[in-house]
Formats: sequence, C-alpha cells, structure tokens
Amino acid sequence: MYLHNFGHTVEVQAPAKLNLFLEVLGKRADGYHDLETLMTTVDTFDTLRFTASRETPQLELSCRWAYGQQVAGQGGLGDLPQGPDNLAWRALDRLREAAGLQVGGQLDLVKRIPSAAGLGGASSDAAAALLAANTAWNLNWTQAQLSEVAAEIGSDVPFFLVGGLAVCRGRGEQITPLPVDRQLHFVVVRPPVGISTAEAFSKCQVVADPQPVQDLLTAWHEGDRKSWTAGMMNRLQQVAESLSPWIRRLAELFDRYCFLGHQMSGSGSSYFGVCHHARQARRLAAVFRSLNVGHVLCTRSLSARPVYSS
Repeated sequence: MYLHNFGHTVEVQAPAKLNLFLEVLGKRADGYHDLETLMTTVDTFDTLRFTASRETPQLELSCRWAYGQQVAGQGGLGDLPQGPDNLAWRALDRLREAAGLQVGGQLDLVKRIPSAAGLGGASSDAAAALLAANTAWNLNWTQAQLSEVAAEIGSDVPFFLVGGLAVCRGRGEQITPLPVDRQLHFVVVRPPVGISTAEAFSKCQVVADPQPVQDLLTAWHEGDRKSWTAGMMNRLQQVAESLSPWIRRLAELFDRYCFLGHQMSGSGSSYFGVCHHARQARRLAAVFRSLNVGHVLCTRSLSARPVYSS
C-alpha cells in the first residue's frame, strides 16, 4: 500500500495480488475453507481517495474505471459494485461501528484491477479503505486492530494490510510474511467472463493428500527458478475449467510461450504466466493484447514495505 496524507483527505494505492500456490485443505464449520496459499502483491493499482467528515455520518461512494470507454467496452474488466455492495464501503462502515463513531466521508475509487478475476481487487480496496479512514478519522489503530476488522470483511483483506510475499493459512487471515529478495515479472489475462468465488469453492473437492507449499518454498529460498515454478499449483483451477471454457483455453495458449510457469490466480478467472525478465513480459503482453483474449496486464511483484507520505 502507498498512502498519501493530505489532511482530511487520504489517498491510497491499492495493489492486486497473484496466487503462486493455492491448496484447499477442507471446509470449516463456518462455511469457509481452510487454505494454504502463497501470494504476492503486484504493481497494478486501484486508487482510493477518502475525504473524512465528522459533520455527517453519510458514507458516499463513487466508483469508475480508469480506462476509457473503448477499453472498458472490450470486456475483461467485470462489474463495479456501488454503495453497500462495494467491499470498501462495507469496510468503512464496519470500522466506524467498531470504533463507536458517528462519522462519514466521501470515497472515490478509480479501478484498474479487474473484478471477478482472482486478483483481490475488492479485498485490496477494502484494506486501503481501512488504512485511509484510520488516518483521516484520526483513529491511530494498530495494524493488529485493523486486521481484526479486516478479517470480518473478507478472507484476503488482512493480507493486503501486510502485502509483499506471504504464506496465508486458515481462511487466509493467518499471515506469514516472507522476505522479498527478487522481483518477478508477469503477464496476466482476465478473459471476458469472470468466475464467482463462492461457486468455485462450492464445487471444489478436497483431496485426501493435499500438496504442501513447503516444497515450493524450499526451492524458492534456494533460488532454483525451475523447481519453484514447477511447484506452482492452484487446486481451484480444475473446478474453474468446468465453469468457464476460457481457463483451459488460456492454459493452452500460455503453453505455447516460454513462461517459467503459468496458472490461474485465486478462484479465477485471471490467468498468469511468470516471465524470465521484464523485457519478455512486455513483449508477451503485447502479443496477448493482439489476440483479443480479454484484458491483459504486464506487471511485477512488490516488496512488503508500505510507503507513507504526507
């Protein structure tokens, strides 16, 4: 997260994420699933600007795509939830309730992260809203306090308060940050059709012998690119292939190019490839844009260090 404080107005750059590993361990009594996942934030950002108000408890939200109508009309971006349907709005509402305050404000959200894509855009926006309001409302809550509220909003929201590279367990709220000693370059395609997270998880069959993330982590720490990318996996990908023909189509397309590894992110529908270097990522992103397969991003991994400025 990159946060800029302008007094009563706070602006936050909210990053997307990619799942380099995702195993589903079982269904919980609360209806969620236990996971083991390795996630990294990437430098595709939504921009959230929050202006606090203590005179009225009204929470207003405006939400729009950063792209022009031509790009938005090509598909691959998804819907823009408004009002209480937007996770960022719900995060603000829950935070002021937890703080016992009658406060409000104006939330302006400029979206670049496609929705229903497995890129965590809504969760990142919610985490950004918590950080912005914590500053603008002068709450001065700790990250641990914000994380408790974040976990109530969504499973991925606590991760975005940390960012960088991390193994997440439980519903996703148990976070183990990892040191970031290299930068990864990706090509990401969000096809014209999204996938419902709830539907993907409801159809997922838990395997008797789940794959551990540790093999990938060992290869990662040893700097063995071939081994750690070979250890990439996403248990939800097979389910997603039954929900959308685009997933298999993209897997076959990515197979034709020299990626270090490729797979679906999260519950889909975005599909990504790990590139050898930035130059390859730029070249292949241009190739994929020419194929009209959806919205194409050329992006890279981020460190865990949030940047705050005033």
